Amino acid sequence: MADSMQAVLSALSVFSSAPDKAALDSANAWLQDFQHSSEAWSICNVLLQSPDAPPAAKLFAAQTFRMKVTYDLHQVDSSNLPALRDTLVAALEKYHVGPRSLLVQLCLALSGLALQFPAWKNPVQDMIDSFGRNPATVPTLLQFLTVLPEELTSNTRIPVTDDEYRARAETILTNNAETVVELLSMYIQAQGVTFGVQTQIFHCLSSWLTSGEIPAAAVTQTPLLQFSFQALASDDLFDAAVSVICDLIHETQEVEENMAVIQEIVPLIIALKPKLAEWGDDGEKVRGLAKIFAEAGEAYRSLLLHHTESFYPILEAIRECAAYPDLDIAPITFPFWMRLAQSIGKRPSVSPLLLEEYKKLAGIVINHLHFPPDSKALTGQEAEDFRSFRHVMGDTLKDCCFVLGTDVCLSAAYDMITSAMASGNVSWQQIEAPLFSMRSMGAEVNPDDDVVVPKIMDLIPTLPPHPRIRYAALLIVSRYTEWINKHPSYIPYMLQFISAGFEDSDLDIVAAAGQALRYLCQDCKQHLVEYLPQLHSFLKAMGTKVAQEDKATMYQAIAFVISAMPMEQAAQTLRQFSLDILALVHAAASKQTMASSKEMKDAIDGLENLEVMLSIVESFGDELPAACRNTCQEAWLFFDPFIAKYGSDFNACERVTRLLRYALNFFGAAALPVIPAVLARLSAAFDETSYASYLWIIGKAIARYGNEEDVGLRSAFKQAFEQTSNKLVKVLQNTPPTQIPDVMEDYLRMVISVIDYAPDIFFTSPAFPIAFRAAMAGLTLVQSDIVFASLDVLRSVIAHDCLDPAPVPPPKFPIYAAAIKPLVEKEGLELTGCLLSGLTGDFPEDAVSTVITIFRVLAALWSTQLLSWLPVVLSQLPSTSVPDQAKTVFLSDVTQSINARDYDKVKYAIITLNRASRKVRERRRNMGNLDR
Repeated sequence: MADSMQAVLSALSVFSSAPDKAALDSANAWLQDFQHSSEAWSICNVLLQSPDAPPAAKLFAAQTFRMKVTYDLHQVDSSNLPALRDTLVAALEKYHVGPRSLLVQLCLALSGLALQFPAWKNPVQDMIDSFGRNPATVPTLLQFLTVLPEELTSNTRIPVTDDEYRARAETILTNNAETVVELLSMYIQAQGVTFGVQTQIFHCLSSWLTSGEIPAAAVTQTPLLQFSFQALASDDLFDAAVSVICDLIHETQEVEENMAVIQEIVPLIIALKPKLAEWGDDGEKVRGLAKIFAEAGEAYRSLLLHHTESFYPILEAIRECAAYPDLDIAPITFPFWMRLAQSIGKRPSVSPLLLEEYKKLAGIVINHLHFPPDSKALTGQEAEDFRSFRHVMGDTLKDCCFVLGTDVCLSAAYDMITSAMASGNVSWQQIEAPLFSMRSMGAEVNPDDDVVVPKIMDLIPTLPPHPRIRYAALLIVSRYTEWINKHPSYIPYMLQFISAGFEDSDLDIVAAAGQALRYLCQDCKQHLVEYLPQLHSFLKAMGTKVAQEDKATMYQAIAFVISAMPMEQAAQTLRQFSLDILALVHAAASKQTMASSKEMKDAIDGLENLEVMLSIVESFGDELPAACRNTCQEAWLFFDPFIAKYGSDFNACERVTRLLRYALNFFGAAALPVIPAVLARLSAAFDETSYASYLWIIGKAIARYGNEEDVGLRSAFKQAFEQTSNKLVKVLQNTPPTQIPDVMEDYLRMVISVIDYAPDIFFTSPAFPIAFRAAMAGLTLVQSDIVFASLDVLRSVIAHDCLDPAPVPPPKFPIYAAAIKPLVEKEGLELTGCLLSGLTGDFPEDAVSTVITIFRVLAALWSTQLLSWLPVVLSQLPSTSVPDQAKTVFLSDVTQSINARDYDKVKYAIITLNRASRKVRERRRNMGNLDR
């Protein structure tokens, strides 16, 4: 024991000496292994009793007791459970003055033991007898009583059946609820009671309330209710009192069952309303009151609707909290306003008092939307937080629209702007805030409205030219485009207004103009066809003046208009725009020297713009218009030399491959003549660069045209598969797969396409073993997408139909089977190791079903080999991943399944092994990091 204790102390000392991460991980792993052991019980007891043990060791001992009570109580003979209980109680007595972290762990351990120890008849009363009569140990008792219901109701890891749980919970909690209430009532008013003890009493009461063991009605029959509200006057007790009051209110939300209690609580809540003014300078106290009022509003929402006048003071108080200038407090009320609005929406009639409150709320929210007078004083994070908060407030404005109608709220915002502008001396914030509110409410606007929205549209030209105002106005345009579509007479002015935004020097305004143009073209595309020449000229004129992001948005907008044109006309227009862009590509590719950085940027930006357009237009169908029939071959004449010359430029690679993806969809069968050349160029580019994107687009091309029977095309598939596979082998010779996850994933995705659409190529190719080994390598990565892709490849091979005997198999199946069988026999040991290592390690849970499929086939078709592989593999799995007992059970279950030829039972063996390993991992997570 002495050696083990010294080893524990040495491992714990590592965390205070701050060595390297490897040493920390090693110490952590050793300590967690120790916590599994049977000797941990006795060693931790000695550590707790030793006066010389450092504080970290004592805390670790208490944590270990808690974990072992949860997971390892089966290691203790039932006759020794009373001694274990007495050991923990003695430790509580020894450390009743703290530290608190140690006390909490011991209380949790005792709570878990109580649940699993039926012979302990009344743990609550025994603890009261032991700790409740000495004022010095009362805090320890309160700590135990606080964690007891939390641990019993929330720690689902304690291994008891539902029936056992119900029986013990009734014995420990339900049967003692009255005793606990009486005890807390006695302590709360005991002579000499300290604020610390009173705070503990409130926390304990909250714990029993939220667990459902103490009903709110029981509290109202004691001094606890009145004292909770009185405690709000104490700075020391305020937070705990707020918490327990909110819990009391929450537990009375079933109003019909709790009317008697509610009638006692509500007057106390209403009596708090004057405190909002009294404590108005104390934001923390107002925050606490806001929590109480909001909780009451939500819990008693139905009463508020049916008895509005009686509950109206609570509604007023919530509105006053919403109006408080501290913007951290207003959101506390937002869920209440949302749910009340939903409830109001279901009623045929609404009290005018409620309508008036929502009108006031709309004004409050718009007032909160104002930027501070000196918005430049906001730090970067403060400005970001305020912008995020504005969008949250926008949702509350939508709640106001839901109750009042959008026209009422929009009219209020409109009146604020016109009043401010009429005053003469107006700040930009006074106009921008209601403009922002109009934008937030845009989603609620009726596209057929002819009353309020026209006034807003007519107001936009008269707004002051402040940058923030112009920005907000442009975003209003982008939000109201569905309305503009129904009122096309506004389109000319809106185009003019947006065009002016692109010419502004403020980048935010330019971005807002781009967004406005995009939505205008998307929602009003039918009306904008006649404006396309004007848009084209504007785009050419502005193209050099705006950032690429905004230029791409302009191309996206134009693509929406093109998509609304008749097909032949759309094709001509798309060709016109495409040729402008391809000219940049051709200029870069045809230079005798390498293009300059600006020329490359122009070409790459052009590719992005074309990609954006194709993503919107998508396709003209199977039969292309005349204007597009030869475009694919023409376009490839631009791209082929460009990739050959600049394919090693990563940005060019990314943009070209993304554009080709949309081009495959756009041209469809019309691209067939050039696909062999495309695949050859992409394969060569991957061979030169090792960029994953080339693999990605090769896989997409094979999937798109895999059903075609053209000999030249299928030869191109074979060449691409083999060339990229051989390159991957060379890459992996110098680079581990963990360093190239993108290459691994895109290669495996490409392999899946080859298997699905060209199995005759895949299984007969010299690259087949390369793909198989790449899939095994993919299993060692932690990225879920790669694991799933690897498993898909392996399942497609090992569970292929060619291995299932059939009376008349398809002609090529024997060839496929002849390739698969020797490869699996050769790689089976490593494959089995990868599968079980991942299953008991980092595989995502959804991967288990595929692992089961693979193992079932291995058990059926490679039975002898699997039984020789498993002992080797299982011996290499660390016990920290899966217990040795679980390995033994797994091997036995698989062996029995194979011997009985009942291969379906392999499924249950896999599931059992996975559960055992998952339990170990869960235990480790719950132990936490020992260096904290």
